[in-house]
Amino acid sequence: MSLPSVAHCDSRDPDTARALPVDLDPLAGLLAAVLAAEGVPARAEASLQLVDPDTIAALNAEHLGGDGPTDVLSFPIDGMDGAHADGAEAGHWMVGDVVVCAEVAAAQAPDHAGTVQDELALLVVHGGLHLCGWDHADPAERAGMWARERVLMSDLARPPARDPWGDR
Repeated sequence: MSLPSVAHCDSRDPDTARALPVDLDPLAGLLAAVLAAEGVPARAEASLQLVDPDTIAALNAEHLGGDGPTDVLSFPIDGMDGAHADGAEAGHWMVGDVVVCAEVAAAQAPDHAGTVQDELALLVVHGGLHLCGWDHADPAERAGMWARERVLMSDLARPPARDPWGDR
C-alpha cells in the first residue's frame, strides 16, 4: 500500500530537540498511515513538526485565539478532497500541517496516555484526524472522533498504556 508522504523536521528550536529527543520518522509514518486509513491517496502530502512551548503558544494565539501552549494544532490546507482554494497547481495536494509540542505532551502523558511515546502517537493520530475533517466540538463529534482514535491507535500504533478517553 502506498501512503501519503509526510515531510517533517525535528524541531524549529535545536535546543528543544536536544532537551527532549524525539525520533520523528515513526511519527511521520504514523501520520501517513492515518491519512491513508482515512482515504487520502498516496499523491497527497502533509507536514509534521515538533515545536517548543513558546512557538505553539504563539500559533495557538494567532490561529485559535488560545492562551498559552497546547499539545497539538492541525492546519488543514487542501483537505480530504485536494481542492485548491488558492489556485495551486492541481498535481500538488497538501492535506495540511500537524504541529506538536513534545514538552507539553511529556508533561500531560502520565495522566493521559501514560507514556511520552503513547502521548505523541495519540497526538499525531488526533492531529491527522483533524486534517481529515474530524472534530470534537460537541459530544456526538467527540464520541465519534475518540472511537476513531481508539481504532487507529490499536491498528496503526498500539493501545496507549492508559485510557486517555476514559477520564475526560
